Amino acid sequence: MPVYQQKGKQVSQEYHSSKHVVQQISSSIKHKKSRFIILAFLLTFHFLLGRKSSSKSVKKEQVQATEAMAESAYKVPAFREREPEGMQEYQRMAAHFGRDLSTLQQELHRMKVATHDQVENIEITREVREKSFVRREVQTDTPKPPEFLVGLRSHTVWEKTPVKLLCTVSGSPIPIVKWYKNGVPVDPLSAPGKYKIERKYGVHGLIISRCSVADSGVYSAVATNPEGKVTSKATVCVRRPAGGAESSHLPGQVPLLSGIHRSKLEVTLLDRFSVTFGTEGESLTLVATMVVVPDLPNLPPEVMWYRDDTLLKPSRWAEMYVGGGAAKLTFPHLNKDDEGLYTLRIWTKEGTTEHSAYLFVKDAARSVSGAPGAPMDVTVSDVNKDYVMVLWKPPNTTHEPLITGYFVDRRKSGTTDWVQCNATPVKVCKLPVHGLTEGASYHFRVRAVNSAGISLPSRMSTGVTAAELESDVEVIKIEGRYDIVVRQEELQGVYVTLPEPPTEVHATEINQTYVVLSWKPPSCRGRAPLWYLIEKSVGDSNLWQRVNTGVQIRSPRYPIYDLEDKKNYRFRVITVNKYGPSEPSESSPIIQKLDPYGVPSAPGQVIASRNTKTSAFVQWEAPKNPNKLVGYYVDCCVVGSKVWTPCNHRPYKYTRFVVHGLIPGETYIFRVQAVNVNGLSEESQESAPLFIDAALTAPSAPYGISLLSCDGSSMTLAWKRPKNTGGTKITSYYVDKRRAGSLNWKEVSQSPATNRVYKVENLTAGAFYEFKVQAGNLAGVGLPSEPSKAFACEAWTMPEPGPAYDISFWEVRDHSILVQWKAPVYTGNSSITGYFLEMAKKGSSDFVAVNAEPVNHRYLKVTGLETGALYVFKVSAVNASGKGKASDLSDAVCAKALPGIKEIEYGVDEETGDVFLSFEASEISEHSKFTWSKSYKEISESNRMNVTSAGRRSRLTFVNPEKEDLGIYSVAVSDTNGVSSSHTLTEEELNKLLELSYNIRHPIVPLKTELNYEILEKGHVRFWLQVQKMSSATSYRFVVNDKEVTSVEGNKISHDASKGIIQMTIEHFTRANEGTYTLQIHDGKAKNQSSLVLVGDAFKAALKEAEFQRKEHIRKQGPHFSEYLTFHVDNDCTVMLVCKLANVKKETTFTWFKEDEEITLDVAPNPMSGACALPIPLFSRKDQGIYKAVLADDRGKDTSVYDISGQVFEDIINAIAHIAGSSASEMMLQCTPEGIRLQCYMKYYTEEMKTSWFHKEHKIASSEKMRIGGTSEMAWMQICEPTDKEKGHYTIEIHDGKSSHTRSFDLSGQAYNDAYAEFQRLKAAAFAEKNRGRVVGGLPDVVTIMEYKTLSLTCTVWGDPKPEVTWFKNEQEVVSGDHNQISFESGKFASLTIKTVTVEDSGKYSINVRNKYGGEFVEITVSVYKQGEEIPEPKLGQMAKSTPIPKSPAPPSKPQTPAPSMKTPTPTPPPKTPTPAPKSPTPPRSAKSPTPPRFMRSPTPTKK
Repeated sequence: MPVYQQKGKQVSQEYHSSKHVVQQISSSIKHKKSRFIILAFLLTFHFLLGRKSSSKSVKKEQVQATEAMAESAYKVPAFREREPEGMQEYQRMAAHFGRDLSTLQQELHRMKVATHDQVENIEITREVREKSFVRREVQTDTPKPPEFLVGLRSHTVWEKTPVKLLCTVSGSPIPIVKWYKNGVPVDPLSAPGKYKIERKYGVHGLIISRCSVADSGVYSAVATNPEGKVTSKATVCVRRPAGGAESSHLPGQVPLLSGIHRSKLEVTLLDRFSVTFGTEGESLTLVATMVVVPDLPNLPPEVMWYRDDTLLKPSRWAEMYVGGGAAKLTFPHLNKDDEGLYTLRIWTKEGTTEHSAYLFVKDAARSVSGAPGAPMDVTVSDVNKDYVMVLWKPPNTTHEPLITGYFVDRRKSGTTDWVQCNATPVKVCKLPVHGLTEGASYHFRVRAVNSAGISLPSRMSTGVTAAELESDVEVIKIEGRYDIVVRQEELQGVYVTLPEPPTEVHATEINQTYVVLSWKPPSCRGRAPLWYLIEKSVGDSNLWQRVNTGVQIRSPRYPIYDLEDKKNYRFRVITVNKYGPSEPSESSPIIQKLDPYGVPSAPGQVIASRNTKTSAFVQWEAPKNPNKLVGYYVDCCVVGSKVWTPCNHRPYKYTRFVVHGLIPGETYIFRVQAVNVNGLSEESQESAPLFIDAALTAPSAPYGISLLSCDGSSMTLAWKRPKNTGGTKITSYYVDKRRAGSLNWKEVSQSPATNRVYKVENLTAGAFYEFKVQAGNLAGVGLPSEPSKAFACEAWTMPEPGPAYDISFWEVRDHSILVQWKAPVYTGNSSITGYFLEMAKKGSSDFVAVNAEPVNHRYLKVTGLETGALYVFKVSAVNASGKGKASDLSDAVCAKALPGIKEIEYGVDEETGDVFLSFEASEISEHSKFTWSKSYKEISESNRMNVTSAGRRSRLTFVNPEKEDLGIYSVAVSDTNGVSSSHTLTEEELNKLLELSYNIRHPIVPLKTELNYEILEKGHVRFWLQVQKMSSATSYRFVVNDKEVTSVEGNKISHDASKGIIQMTIEHFTRANEGTYTLQIHDGKAKNQSSLVLVGDAFKAALKEAEFQRKEHIRKQGPHFSEYLTFHVDNDCTVMLVCKLANVKKETTFTWFKEDEEITLDVAPNPMSGACALPIPLFSRKDQGIYKAVLADDRGKDTSVYDISGQVFEDIINAIAHIAGSSASEMMLQCTPEGIRLQCYMKYYTEEMKTSWFHKEHKIASSEKMRIGGTSEMAWMQICEPTDKEKGHYTIEIHDGKSSHTRSFDLSGQAYNDAYAEFQRLKAAAFAEKNRGRVVGGLPDVVTIMEYKTLSLTCTVWGDPKPEVTWFKNEQEVVSGDHNQISFESGKFASLTIKTVTVEDSGKYSINVRNKYGGEFVEITVSVYKQGEEIPEPKLGQMAKSTPIPKSPAPPSKPQTPAPSMKTPTPTPPPKTPTPAPKSPTPPRSAKSPTPPRFMRSPTPTKK
């Protein structure tokens, strides 16, 4: 390995040998300057090349150093002399190594500086020793028995790491040391490379390389010389690591390679994937980054991924990628099938490099609460033409109901539809699936079923094709190009057609669901395709029944279902081909449907042990009856929670497992279940509770040894706690010493130190000493610290104090840190008066003072820090003589709060009323302790406060808090990463807490409500009160007017404990009940009372309400109104008076009255319907009045009165206006002879509605010019004799009390012109109609007269100007003569006289009256009968019918039908009106003037 890639840590033995070389060289050189240069160079060179074994001799190191200094000039390496085509590769490699050389140069410079400082220190030490005339110890040859100056110490190490056992032995002659393991001599030749024994300068060592668990044991070193023998023993414990070395814990590692497949690439793994947790359905990637040398983009390293012991291949479920300095394994859609131990193996130059970690995949969220998880590992076996065998593994169940069975689904490749294979759930984890199409490819999946529902489906299996794998074709290969294909029937000597029966019929699989029957095909098959028929027989009977009635079986095995429990069956098989069936085969042995195995028995004892802070190592005994075991499920539960959680979600094959994802500081128990195809076994017994923390190891080395005081014969030392305590409390420290320049270490004392301050005695004044410290815990003794500086044993006499020590950090937050330290051991010539604290960012020498004035306590809170920055601190003590020596620099601390850290909380205990401070630690270890302090002085024993701790919580409770308890309180948790907090208890907080404490210790019963009253039906009065909580010990009493009231008849007192209600009900409330009511409550120590004053007006109101309710109760005993009369308006604007009835019967009568007059309806009211209604159509002011409804029967009578007047009338009109206004049509225009009329149709209109008309936003009042009116269907406004002034926009507004409804018409432009022209036409037509000629009266319709009488037809006519009169008979004009005389007198009276009428005079007579404006045509029927004939009875009282005819001078009007109306863009159809049809014009008849169109609409939209 190149020098720049080797580690730079220097072990103590290498330091000793290099130091010896320096001494030898320095003694041979006279000039001091040259000596320093050579020393510096040799030490620098040793730092770079000293990674080799320290067994190299000093002479060899000198030779190497000389050769290095005498190195010749640079020689061009051979690879520089390449051909041009190789230069590109060389330049790339040169640039790569150039970067590494730059790094090497920086490292060399740093080492040179460090070496220079160390050489100067050694030289100064030597000079001080010479000036002080230090006399070296003289070695004597006096015989001395062996003695262990430093004995062996126990070690706990990880597997595959080396361990060194060292001891120092003295004696004369030099003792011989032999090594033993468990009393057996250690022979390095028995395992080459395993053991290495060293001896240097009295230090003996045994090095064990790549320790395994088998190397654990008791090792001893036996030192022997002629004077005696001595033994030192130590224990070595080898543990398997967790995390990256997970595979060392677990069996089932990746397969060993059969051969070495070396690569030309050097691969070093950097960031490695750790234990990973995922959920089904998610996407997840495992990533490991690496450094590849050389890094060729087109030649990545060869990478292999394993799950458990299976090599993975790229698939739709696993995508692999390597490149860009990373190897990735991606799961696009996680499934529990993917759970397991994943191993990354990469080929390298030396062989392979590997990394393993576990992937856990938990169930996806259930579609139904309580449903089981999905099955997994669905596989298909025994594939043939008739069926396939589907197998799977069952899911784990912890709190879900037990699984009752499974459904298997299949899907043809290329389709998306899944078909369920089994109608009822199968109870075992395998199922033969038949009914497949031969040659088709299928996928399968499985769903689990329990009482709560069905699980999500499993991952589908790989595709399989339903086809027979066996064949009757045999291929014989011969030399040459051809093969011989031979069929079985061709080997038969005789040609046969019928096949032989099968043989060896037996059951290959039996369980509670089905039986798989197998047989051997016949040898003589009949030269045709075969199929089989299966028959069964119950017991020993010979009644055989066909099994496969509708299925042709072509494979020599088949599953049989629907067998009855506890019955014996025999089976036989018949071979069939196209020529016919064979004879039946021999019957099978007796077969009974049963489960020969069942689930496994429960696993044995479960043992859990620590692994890491978030994991545990669990192992168990295999079940006694494995019954084809598939694996195990491990569950865990937090002690006290009773909630079991699955640790693995896929069956695990081995009997030991590392459970990850546990909560640090919690205590867990574990259990195990065994799994096979029949399901899960019973749970094992629970393991012993296990506190989750890191496994115990030996602590790391202490550091920072400092000198606190010296009196000339002793030194007081201090050191810092090891950064890693090994998971348990450090119980001892071992201190060794040696004189500066000596190589032998000696123990300071036979008994170890228990504190980190230790006084070393029996030292020589003026000598320089070095020290080193080792820490020990339950797991053993850790590594020694680096040797301290050389301390001079000279008495301290300075007047200033010595250095403070043990700087620690607490309450680390993002912007603040609390710094604490311990007082100097040496105080100077006066007591210490204060301290100064200085700080600087790590790496900076610019220290700034934190406090301007000295503080007299040993803590200081530093604020204003930069989040995430690293800081160092030092402390100086002050006395009367001045500022003393500063302490050693503290460790660097990062200003960032620990994740999940919490602060101290204060409160009052709800039960006892004690004031307390409490703290919950974010992390703890098994041996963690809570230390409470006031003003950062530990609270040990105090009669003012008590400390209790349980789990993660600790509480400081004050006995009797007073003002002297105010101050800063802090808490720190040992064996954590600085978990701590503080709180300043102020006087304001204390007062609040004391008040709350008083209320708890002197409790009152808390009330939800004060004493109230309410009036119940029957006129009862209820006094009640509700408390927040009511116990069984609660007592109470009612006091009225200072007199206790008890529960008696008429006064009922009761309570409801569940609701906390206490009540008293007075059944007959009278004037005597006026007064003050009080309820007194007692509940243990708590009490309370509430009073209600019920006097004066308050009492009168209560009494009035009680009497009303009493009357109401009496009323309701008979028929009564549950809802009194009220109104509502229907959609057609009919007003309905409604009421609801109760307690009616068939005999109950109901009567309506208005103003005490009974109202009779067409349909009598029906009280039994529970409601009655009185309709008031076309509501108007005439409907005002007092309405009354009377309900009566033999039990009594009830009356409801409703006064429709005043506001009620207004409310009804407004309700009508709301419906009418909403239904209003668009405004329309109609012309009349008087003018132009604007009208708006609606469901109902009455003049009582608040209706307003506007012209150009000016309100219109009704007048001769503008007439306003309406009918029940519409509202109108008429403009009489319109002029141009009346042009403009017209609006109608209908108000309903809350809103208004508007409709508009624009009477201008063409609309006005057309309307005005129509008005003029109608006006002229009306004038003509008024003045035309007409018959006013006098003529009958029918006249009967006897022959020879005189007939006179006389009538009155009118017209202006005077009309002309013409008479007709049978449509022929009558001429005046002797027989027919016509007269017309005074322009008014017209007559026709017929003398001596005869039968010939019978006929139809008519008169035509006309002038220039028109006329009228009247017909009369004359009937003449002879004398002696029966006289026909005339119809008396009928007048002659007149028919108007048009005026003669004027042509008929053009419009004979209504003129088209002018409409707005969204018109509504006009009301239909009949149009009179004109009569026949022959004989000439006059017609009335045509009827003008009824309306016209505005051409513009209506304004709202």
